[in-house]
Amino acid sequence: MGTKGKVIKCKAAVAWEAGKPLCIEEVEVDPPKAHEVRVQIIATAVCHSDHHPIDPKAEDPFLPVILGHEAAGIVESVGPGVTGFKPGDKVIPLYTPQCKKCKLCLSPLTNLCEKITLAKGPAFRQELMEDNTSRFTCKGKPIYHFFGISTFSQYTVVSDKNLAKIDDDANLERVCLLGCGFSTGYGAALNTAKVTPGSTCAVFGLGGVGLSAIMGCKAAGASRIIAIDINSEKFTKAKALGANDCLNPRDLDKPVQEVIIEMTNGGVDFAFDCAGGSEVMRAALDCVRVGWGSCTLIGVAMGDKGLTISPLELIMGRTINGTAFGGWKSVDSVPKLVTDYKNKKFDLDALVTHTLPFDKINEAFDLLHQGKSIRTVLIF
Repeated sequence: MGTKGKVIKCKAAVAWEAGKPLCIEEVEVDPPKAHEVRVQIIATAVCHSDHHPIDPKAEDPFLPVILGHEAAGIVESVGPGVTGFKPGDKVIPLYTPQCKKCKLCLSPLTNLCEKITLAKGPAFRQELMEDNTSRFTCKGKPIYHFFGISTFSQYTVVSDKNLAKIDDDANLERVCLLGCGFSTGYGAALNTAKVTPGSTCAVFGLGGVGLSAIMGCKAAGASRIIAIDINSEKFTKAKALGANDCLNPRDLDKPVQEVIIEMTNGGVDFAFDCAGGSEVMRAALDCVRVGWGSCTLIGVAMGDKGLTISPLELIMGRTINGTAFGGWKSVDSVPKLVTDYKNKKFDLDALVTHTLPFDKINEAFDLLHQGKSIRTVLIF
């Protein structure tokens, strides 16, 4: 390709300061070092988590940064020691790495990897590469990485442990959603909560993750799925994907958890908070039944004070847990999910409401914040 071993100049969206739109800039992307891969990003979607570092409420901003973590692309070149990838391979970058060697990777009990827990900065952020340097420069300044993959750039450099090789005939404009949103919601139901056939479920928040959780509950054989959102325009799509009932808390004359308990004669078996925030977490935990009700937390709200729990709530048999990337061991599972999509086991098309050129990335964020989009896919 003529670029191997050279610095590539390309387009990227740089977040220079919190609370401001991203700037489309020319950046310089260094060649990959040992056990790193340089990837040409073909399609990248916009997720709420991409806004967290630039949220004015962010407690620990790390700027300037290239955000983005839900994408698909093609390998441009590989660094020394890389054996599993070659130029031309179709790939999905993974914010949840899988080294396959650490204590966490070797355990069937978790999909986390010590590469995350040891990363510089708070968990998951992976702001720099393993040698504590950046592969991005803009206007003479080094730029931080995000989640170790920074997909809001036409080219990016990732560790070979943060990358899944996928089928050559995969549709990159769709399977990019497997990098975060779909996998997280769908896996929360199947892997983390382990929804059982015939059970009742409540899903709070009907964005990409929430709708994917509904698809997971349906795939697991749930008999009744209740969808909850403050935006009633999302109910048509929720029902099309498997929801039986839809509730807007703003239209009710009592707390939504009380309504759910009445509807289900005691509460649901499984609840999923795909929105975040103490109010939603509280409703999700309250609406699961005594004895065995399970509440899974997925959404994160910036600056939120969290949830206060009385031991009695858990002594009464309820459980509360959280999920990262839907419990999938990323390198092993993502290629299988790509195959499942090709075999029409689930419908990613239903989650993509907009496709825009990469330059319109700020418009994509506006659509997300206004509740007008589920997923916007950006094409370079």
